[in-house]
Parts: sequence; structure tokens; C-alpha cells
Amino acid sequence: MQSANEQLIKPFEDRMKKSVDALENELETIRAGRANPRVLDRITVDYYGAQTPINQVGNITVPEARMLQIAPYDISTLKNIEKAILASDIGINPSNDGKIIRLVFPELTEERRKTLAKEVKKKGDDSKVALRNIRRDAIDLFKKQQKKSELTEDDLKSLETDVQKITDKYVEELDKRVEAKTKEILTV
Repeated sequence: MQSANEQLIKPFEDRMKKSVDALENELETIRAGRANPRVLDRITVDYYGAQTPINQVGNITVPEARMLQIAPYDISTLKNIEKAILASDIGINPSNDGKIIRLVFPELTEERRKTLAKEVKKKGDDSKVALRNIRRDAIDLFKKQQKKSELTEDDLKSLETDVQKITDKYVEELDKRVEAKTKEILTV
């Protein structure tokens, strides 16, 4: 059985968890020198007039550490897949042999690694701002409820403390994920 405080805080905690998950998904699309099919997640292909995610128009495999292969289910989409990759921001030129597309990931330069690490840190900072905004929303709601006499002064203090603990927990989780991704990027 959840306490009244836990029920009041739960929607805000869920939003914080979603923020952390969103950051994790964003970090997975940043390439760190190794081939990761997730870098293609944001790319859509014109498939018979509909924008379709690339992983739904072909089979994506990782035959080598720094190579992705895309084997389209329908060979006629090969050119569209190639165009979509060229138009994307992943910065890799596809190699098309008429049956499959290969993406060879170059070794990242020291400068590029540092740039990517800064990008990861910025995304982490943006997510922390989102967590703080959720905390602020929660506390504002609790203060309004206290003004309407729906909460006592003690309940308000208790809720503020609980929301702060949850915020701290998720900020720590964000920091761990940013640190892990930064380490992955900077490892040669």
C-alpha cells in the first residue's frame, strides 16, 4: 500500500525516469568509433511514399567492429536507403554494391572524441535541467495544495524533502550514464 506522499510524488518520479531514459536513448545514437546499429535509429527512408525507419526496410548487421551492413528486404529501396544515409548527420558515406550497403566507421580523431565528449556532457546537463524543472513543478503543485489547505505545513516539508531525494537519485543516475559514455568515447 502506497502512502499519500508516494502517490503524490509518483507521477513526478515517472517523468524523471523518462528523462533519464530519453538521455540514454540519445547517448546510444552517438557513435564512439565502434559500429552500433543504434546510430541509424533517427534515419528514415522514403519507402513507397512513406517515411519509414531504416531498421524496418532492411536487416542491419555488424560484421566487423567498425562496419555496419544494411541488407534491404526490397532491393528496389537500395538507392533510397543510400540517399537517407547521405542526408543524415552521421557523417559516413555509404558503399553500395548493388545488393547491400556498407557503412565503415573511421577511427575517431582526438579532436572529434573531445567534441563528442563535450556534446555528451551538454546533453547530460540539459537532462539535469529537465529533472530540476520536474522537481520545481512538483514543489509548486504541493505549495498550491498547501495553500488550499489540502496539505499541512509538515506534509509540504516532507514532500519537498522526498522530491529532493528522488531528484538527487536521478541526477546521480544521469551522471553515471554521462560518465560511462564519455569514457567509451575517449577510449581509443
